[in-house]
Amino acid sequence: MNVEVRHLRALVAIGEEGTITGAALALRVSQPALSRTLEQLERRLGVRLVERTTRRLALTEAGQRLWDQARHILGRLDDALAEAVGRADARPLRLAFAWAALGRHTVPLLRAWRERHPEAPVQVRRLDDPEAAVRRGAADVAVLRTRPAGDSGLAHVVLAYERRMAAVPEGHPLAERESVHLADVAGELVALCATAATSGAELWPEDRRPRTLQVPGVDEWLTVIATGEAVGVTAEGTVHHHPHPGVRYLPLADADPVTVHLAWPALPAHPATEAFLHLARQHARDAQS
Repeated sequence: MNVEVRHLRALVAIGEEGTITGAALALRVSQPALSRTLEQLERRLGVRLVERTTRRLALTEAGQRLWDQARHILGRLDDALAEAVGRADARPLRLAFAWAALGRHTVPLLRAWRERHPEAPVQVRRLDDPEAAVRRGAADVAVLRTRPAGDSGLAHVVLAYERRMAAVPEGHPLAERESVHLADVAGELVALCATAATSGAELWPEDRRPRTLQVPGVDEWLTVIATGEAVGVTAEGTVHHHPHPGVRYLPLADADPVTVHLAWPALPAHPATEAFLHLARQHARDAQS
C-alpha cells in the first residue's frame, strides 16, 4: 500500500475546503492534478474516500476516519521538519477551550509564558469540542472541565478545582445574596449550554431536579439569564471570561467543585507542549498556596 504525503495533503485539503476548486487553490495545484491524486489514493487503498456531487464533495465514513488521522500525521510531520531545521517555533502552540480557559489564571499564565518563551507564541482558540480538536491534531493542548474519554489517546492532568456558581439576572430575588444553595435554584428554569455544559440537572436529587432549557452557546446562555427567562449554573472560570452587566454570579455553597483538566496527545504534537504544561502546573500550585 504505497500512500505518499501528497495523497494525505490532498485529502486533508478536500475535507477542509469542501470542493476540488478550493482545495486546489489551497494546495496551489491544478484541479485535474488534484483529482488524479485523490483517485490514485482511493485506488491504492481500495476504498471510496470522497462522495462527489455536481456542487460539493463530502467525505465518506472511511474518508472521515482517514482525514482525522491525516491532519494529525501531517501536523506532526510539519513540526518535526521545522524542528529539524532549527525552526521549532514555526507555528504557535494552540490552546483550545470550550467556554472559559483558565479563568482568572489565564492572562497571568500567558503573560508569564510570553516572557519566558517569546520564541513560541500561544494561540488561544475557543472551540465547541476542544477534546476532539486535540485528537484530530487541530489543537495541541486543551482546557477541559470534563475528564477525557479513556480511549481518547490523550494524556491529561488535573490542574485546578473551581467553585460552581449560580448565574441569576440582576434584580432577581437571589441576586443580593452572598451565596445560594441548590435548593434555592431548584424551582427555577435552568439554562444549559449544548456545547459546553459542565453542570446539568444531575446536580440535584432525582426527585427535585429543575426544569431545563438548552441553548446553543455562551451568548445565548447569557442572554436568557440577563432577560430573566432562566438562571444558570456554571464553573467559576465563566465569571472571569464572561462578565455581563445583566447577570450576577453567586457561589453555590453545597455543590461539588468542577475539575479543570489540561489534555494533550500522549505523543505531544508541539515541541513546546511539555514546557507549557510545566508552567501551567507551577501557576496552579502557586495559586493554591
